[in-house]
Amino acid sequence: MANFAAKVTRLGFPLVEGISPTLAGKAAFRLFCRTPSAKPHGEKARAAHTAGTQKLAGAETFALRLAGGRRAHAYRLNGGSVGMRERYLVTHGWGSSIAYMADLVAALAATGAEVIALDFPGHGRAGGRFLHMGLAVHAIRAAEERFGPFDAVIGHSFGGAALLAAAAGMLPDLPAVVPHKLVLIGSPSEMHWLFKGFGKMLGLGKAAQSVLEHEVHRVTGRRLEDFDAGKAAGTIRRPVLVVHAEDDKEVSASHARRYAALGETVRVHWANGFGHRRIVSAAPVLEVVRDFLGDDDLVENAEVVTLFDVSTKRASL
Repeated sequence: MANFAAKVTRLGFPLVEGISPTLAGKAAFRLFCRTPSAKPHGEKARAAHTAGTQKLAGAETFALRLAGGRRAHAYRLNGGSVGMRERYLVTHGWGSSIAYMADLVAALAATGAEVIALDFPGHGRAGGRFLHMGLAVHAIRAAEERFGPFDAVIGHSFGGAALLAAAAGMLPDLPAVVPHKLVLIGSPSEMHWLFKGFGKMLGLGKAAQSVLEHEVHRVTGRRLEDFDAGKAAGTIRRPVLVVHAEDDKEVSASHARRYAALGETVRVHWANGFGHRRIVSAAPVLEVVRDFLGDDDLVENAEVVTLFDVSTKRASL
């Protein structure tokens, strides 16, 4: 958001809240869900996007249609039914796209695996300017329905949190998407901090903040505090690799430490020096991810325990 627009927004919300906290909270949620333009900004971003697009040029492409006329976009590498191969799903972070993760996608495809790479609604080639966690989970489920179960899922930032939410069955009446392994790169462990920070930026009072957070429940069927990926990682007894940089300025390293405290099924790899964005294409990170996915011993005693009982729609914790 440009500086001038940000100032106008910060001034406007307290005025609206003075008239109607409900209106202010709902408007804040719509603004929260509005995604950035898919057009690259800046010379480095344009160069990275162009290079990534070229690397994905040979991939098959698919439109995944979701409820409400929204859609996700999927790339597939090494598709088809020639021989037995692993199937991986890759998701990107907020304001990004799979084009920026092409190095990771290509590295995974080079192992011979079938790789499905997903542009969420409002990002990349999916179109639109709207996304929230519930919609992201629906997109992940649509990918599984279209391509089949995944042996592993790999997500960056918001995309990693969405994968864990999908694996934990956090959305009522939507079957969980449970892979054998999960890789979370620079991913938050919960989302409450983000909503609090957003409300503070807009100058929301307590009443409007409450409405903003309640909108999560309205559109997903779950409270904001239920989207706790850290708890989910400790409940889904699948091997989880968390890759994070202590110099990450967008998602604090405290999220990775929170994952690390959840038990022996979670391992943390510190990729210091690569920040929040370069981490997805750093050669040492690609190597660690490939090694983790190729370690068959990790899944021998894996067990799945769904975080939510979707039949009763009550949290089991």
